[in-house]
Amino acid sequence: MIAISFPPPDFKITREGNREMIFDRFRKKYVVLTPEEWVRQNFLNYLVKVMGYPAALIGIEKEIYLGEMKKRYDIVIYNRATQPWMLVECKEMNVPLTEQTMQQVIRYNMVIPATYLVITNGIHTFCGRYMDREQQWNFLSALPSFA
Repeated sequence: MIAISFPPPDFKITREGNREMIFDRFRKKYVVLTPEEWVRQNFLNYLVKVMGYPAALIGIEKEIYLGEMKKRYDIVIYNRATQPWMLVECKEMNVPLTEQTMQQVIRYNMVIPATYLVITNGIHTFCGRYMDREQQWNFLSALPSFA
């Protein structure tokens, strides 16, 4: 498990009718503030402000197809050659990270082959890299440096 200390939140939050909305700096629009969105926005903030990942190389909630099923990934960080480098699956804080959560991000990885896979619920975070030679996952004690 990776210990993460989120930077202090500096989000723009507003209300539309009976829904709270949060401004997503990456998508440049307000989105509904769900518990999962709160985790996603804090994790994005951490990646950019603490880890120094380039905001311009981050994709958020894009549609993909798993066979004929439409799905949406949470976060993809691309390398400087614009190849998928890290795939992140976010869950709300009260959702435990299980083998099923890891299997979800592994299925997404079949469509978006990334070097690193991350699952987080804002409290617990795991990052793994599949080692072809050993045919097993190597879980890291910290998120990799982008450089």
